[in-house]
Amino acid sequence: MFERRPIYRETAKEYQKASKKEKKEILDYFVRITGLKNRNYAARLLRQHGKTIYVGKKNYLKADIAKKGKRPGRKKKFGEEELKLLKKVWEIENYMCGKRLKPILNEVLDNLLANGHLHGSPQAIENLRHISASSIDRLLKHERKKLEIKGRKGTKPGTLLKQQIAIRTWAEWDENCPGFMEIDLVAHEGGNRDFAQTLNMVDVWSGWTELVAIKNKASKWVREAIEKVQRRLPFDLRGIDSDTGAEFINHPLRDWCEKNQIKFTRGRSSRSNDNCYVEQKNYSIVRQNVGYFRYDTEEEVYYLNRLYAYLRLYANFFQPVMKMTEKRESEARCKKKHDENTIRKLWLLESSYVSEAQKERLTRLYKALDLFHLRQKITACQRKLFSLQKKKNVKNKNLEETVWNF
Repeated sequence: MFERRPIYRETAKEYQKASKKEKKEILDYFVRITGLKNRNYAARLLRQHGKTIYVGKKNYLKADIAKKGKRPGRKKKFGEEELKLLKKVWEIENYMCGKRLKPILNEVLDNLLANGHLHGSPQAIENLRHISASSIDRLLKHERKKLEIKGRKGTKPGTLLKQQIAIRTWAEWDENCPGFMEIDLVAHEGGNRDFAQTLNMVDVWSGWTELVAIKNKASKWVREAIEKVQRRLPFDLRGIDSDTGAEFINHPLRDWCEKNQIKFTRGRSSRSNDNCYVEQKNYSIVRQNVGYFRYDTEEEVYYLNRLYAYLRLYANFFQPVMKMTEKRESEARCKKKHDENTIRKLWLLESSYVSEAQKERLTRLYKALDLFHLRQKITACQRKLFSLQKKKNVKNKNLEETVWNF
C-alpha cells in the first residue's frame, strides 16, 4: 500500500490536467489498480485530490486520495450508565444470556425500581427497556465467565416393581395442564458415601421447580419430601415421573401415589433423556447454586433447605423458561421457535386447571417479593454453606496431620 500511494497521487494530478479522452484512459487504469467497482466514486476521488474542502466557516479539510478516511459509524445508544445498570440486573438474574433476560427485563426493572434498589437516570432506564437480546450479549461480552464442572452419576437401578410401573419417555408428554412433574435426586457426595441429596421436581407444562434437601436417598425421606412439595405447590399434583432408581421404584411410594390418586410413571433404564426436563434443572438450578461439595451433616441439610426456600421463589418468579412451541427440521438445519410468554407464574395464572384461590395466593406471594433482598438471602445461605465446607476441610486436614505424626 505504501508503494501505491505515490502512484495514486501522480495519477490524480495527471487526471486533473488531462483531456476528456485521456481522462477515460487514466480512469480505466486507476480502477484496475485499485479494484474499485464504482467508476463515479473513483472519478470523484481523482477530481478532489489536493483541493480544499470547507466544513463550516473556519474549518476546512484538504483532500488526499492516498489517505483512507474513517467511516463515522452509528452513534452509541448504550453508554456507561446503561452498562452499569445492565450489569447489576444481570448479576441479580444469575448471569443469564440475552435471549432469556430480554423477555423478563421490564418486570425485573419494575421490581427493583419499586423497592428502591436501582438508581439511574430516566433516559438510561428507558433505553434498557428497549434493548435487544443481541445488544445485551454484546455489552456483557467481556463480563461473561464460563465454569464447566462435571459431576458424577450415583443412581443404581431398582429392579423391584419395574414391570408394574408404566414407562413414559420425553416425547410422550402431551398433557396441557400443570401437575405432572418429573423427579430426580442430585447427590452431594463430594466423592464419598453417606451424604445428603436434593430432591428436584419440575412441572413439565409450566417449568415450575421445587427443591428439597434430604439426609440420604432412603425411600422414607424421598416420600416425605414429595409430600412437602405437594403441600406448597400452587397447583394440584397429578402425576410424577422418575428414573429407575430404587429410591423411587419401591412399594411405599407406589402405594402413596395410588392412595392420593397420583399417576406414577418411570423412564427407561440408562436413558437420561426420558427425564430431560428435570435433568437440565439438576445443573442449572442445583449445581450452579450449591456446587459439587460434600454435604452430610444436619446443619448443612438445614442450610440447604433454607437456600432452596429462597431459590424456589427466585427461580419460579424471576427466572424465565424458554418453552419450545415449534420445531422444523430440514436436511441442513433445524429451526426452533419459543413461546414469548416465558414466566412460569403467567402460565399458571392463565391455566383453567388452577383454581381461583390458588391464583390469588400466587399473585399475593409475587407482589410481596423483593428481588434484590431475595438474591441477598440466597448469597448469604451460599456463603454459610461454603464456610461450613471450609471448616470441615480444615478439620479433616488437621486430623490427617495428627494421624501421620503419630
